[in-house]
Amino acid sequence: MVGVRELRQNLSVYLARVKKGEALTVTEHGAAVAILRPLAGTSSVLDRLVAEGRATAPSRSSRDLPRPLKVNLDRPLSGILDEMRDERL
Repeated sequence: MVGVRELRQNLSVYLARVKKGEALTVTEHGAAVAILRPLAGTSSVLDRLVAEGRATAPSRSSRDLPRPLKVNLDRPLSGILDEMRDERL
């Protein structure tokens, strides 16, 4: 929530937040009067979920993740998985 005066004085800050996908409720004298949100279709699904409070944005880039390990198997993975499933039953 942001008051009209605060929004007017720091508009660029709040617009930057909206560009990142956040929806802001604008208040006047403590009462909600408007919602400032990104235009439909301009944000990703993740951005929308973050703005709705239903998801958390990643804390780091996927480029920071380690590369997957290469594993050489002597037989197909499907066979190994079948054996593991049989052991559980």
